[in-house]
Amino acid sequence: MTPERDGGASGKRDAALLALRELVMAATVRIHRTGAGYAADEPGSFVGSGFFIAPNWVLTCAHVARGGEGGELTVAYESGPGRGTTHVPGEVVATLPEGVEQAVPGKWPAPDLALVRLREPVDHECVYVAERPASYYSEGEVFYAGWTVVDGRVCRLDGPIAVKGTIGDWSSGVQLRLGENDLPYGISGGPVVDPVRGEVIGVLKSRADHGRGGTSIGIEQLRTLPATVPGQAVRAEHDDLYQSVCHAHDRYHRDRQRQSQPARNTWADVQSRLGARPGRTLTAGERVQLLGRLADLPPPVSTRGLLDIMESLPEFEGSAPLPSPRGWRDGLGALYEGAHDEGVRGLVLDYAMRVLSAERPFVTPGTASAEAALWEWVRQAGEGRLDGARRRRIEKQRIERLRQRRPPGTAPEPAPDRAARPAALLELVERGWERDHWDWQVYVTRPGGARDCVRQEERTPTDALPERLAAPLAEAFRQCDEPGWPAILQVVLPHTRLDLPVDGWRLRPDEPPLGVRGPVVLRCGDRDRLPGEPGFEDFAPAPPESDADRADRWRWLHAHGARAEILDCDDGVPRPVPEHFELRNLSPGSVPVMCRYGEHRYEDDTEALARVLLGGFGVALWRRGPARSAAVCGEFHRGAAVTVADARGARHLPERVHELRRKLLASHTEAYWADGIALFYDDPEQPLPGGAGELLEAP
Repeated sequence: MTPERDGGASGKRDAALLALRELVMAATVRIHRTGAGYAADEPGSFVGSGFFIAPNWVLTCAHVARGGEGGELTVAYESGPGRGTTHVPGEVVATLPEGVEQAVPGKWPAPDLALVRLREPVDHECVYVAERPASYYSEGEVFYAGWTVVDGRVCRLDGPIAVKGTIGDWSSGVQLRLGENDLPYGISGGPVVDPVRGEVIGVLKSRADHGRGGTSIGIEQLRTLPATVPGQAVRAEHDDLYQSVCHAHDRYHRDRQRQSQPARNTWADVQSRLGARPGRTLTAGERVQLLGRLADLPPPVSTRGLLDIMESLPEFEGSAPLPSPRGWRDGLGALYEGAHDEGVRGLVLDYAMRVLSAERPFVTPGTASAEAALWEWVRQAGEGRLDGARRRRIEKQRIERLRQRRPPGTAPEPAPDRAARPAALLELVERGWERDHWDWQVYVTRPGGARDCVRQEERTPTDALPERLAAPLAEAFRQCDEPGWPAILQVVLPHTRLDLPVDGWRLRPDEPPLGVRGPVVLRCGDRDRLPGEPGFEDFAPAPPESDADRADRWRWLHAHGARAEILDCDDGVPRPVPEHFELRNLSPGSVPVMCRYGEHRYEDDTEALARVLLGGFGVALWRRGPARSAAVCGEFHRGAAVTVADARGARHLPERVHELRRKLLASHTEAYWADGIALFYDDPEQPLPGGAGELLEAP
């Protein structure tokens, strides 16, 4: 993998190759059997290798994935030196070819690929996969990585290996022949990397039947994955597994590039240091940004529709590779090979404009902003680089696009009027002189403001709250639930303890968490104890204008549309939450969102939520938990924006967050961005308890 030294340039390339190796190894995983009798770190449970292709998705060989039991596996990985090993349960979601349940060991038919979905969200690195087919690589040297067993323990293995041509046909997928190295047991499923362009081009499939070496199947064979809902129209990104995984991959690398820590290499950084120029025109950074913007859009309506777009490009002289391009990234990869050097940039920009004008299989609340972001990329990429005629043509395409009207997205399912329904309310008051002990009351609130107390108690330790609350909350829910519409639970907390994860409590071991059972929202119980303005008393009641703002904002949000406003993060760069008098200048349709709540990067972070309350907001979103990775940050921003916009005003937000929590429990990867989400939903028209009502003991 390392070329002969030729001075300083060679030394820089060696350093770039070393950085590439570190990125590859951080994303390469080992796969183990799960279940009784198997220890995750023992060689006896080890079945092969794989790698993270997108957040919470592992690509490996089908014969490796089927080495588990019942499609259940354990994925083990090390994100860096000294960071220890993380073990995560996973399930096999898809295998290629379909319909093969078992095969002779080592004889699984091509393409022998499998996608494994993690059963819980975790932070990890992902490889960068090529958008060009592996068939373009017929000679030279590639780099492979994986795991194997040496001296009774599982350990890493990597190195260079020569490409000896191709084998196979288009129907089963062209594979690269690799040799002359020995490829030991366990290495199957690992990534195959092009060291010139710094991208993963295939999956190490097997050892050779005779002699040394092996084969590699191209990443593009994933295009043969069927839609998740065969025979039905795609109504959401996750309806098509291929598009879902590829879009998550491209957004990950776009967000990682935007948000990376200064000392942390990204794939685009390393590709730039290698001197790679995708398509002979784009820089590595430009490609990452373009693919990320394409991934924010709905996918093509069909493969035929995508081919029509490519064939409509006057300067495209190539032919579509096999398997046929299926996603926007596939079409871009085909352009690299189908134009003269001097015309590639213009061809790429023409392609992007046709993507903007393409028919959509569905639209989301974020589609319009995604189209605007893609147009901005096209404009910047073309400035000073295109002749006047092409610039005018692109501008004409943009104007035509603006004249088109998209049908609105699917309206949310109507929910019963919450004001006309009873609700459960849990008030928790922390005993300031006895930390981690609480006085609490459970109420049933009735339409019109009536309130009955189900039970109250004093001096309950935090860890005993779920058990003590089980019976009174069950009684409150029985009084409030309706068929198909579980009652909302309002949890009243002091502003300094709004991070208490009540929605994650299980009242009984065999029941789902409270936030999965029904909608759970938070309210503030001490607005008279918010931090005062700098230079004044330490605590003060919320100013009158804050209460007025809160009522006005609440009415606006429930009568008009809403828009997420990220307060503590700017494209992955942390920033302090603005002062409350600045927040009051936000539009009445703004819903404050915090993705870094609890990180305490700034001295006054503990007052972040108090500022939101003083700013007059009754609706806000944030996520709990320790410091999050920059890559996950981008998905949280996107997911929060779509969730708020899709709620059509704040009225449906409790149900939207409830649905996200249900999907999280069911291991739906499209909802993993919402891990730890909390919803502040404090209705000023529903006063909080001022005293105990009639005590109704639960049985």
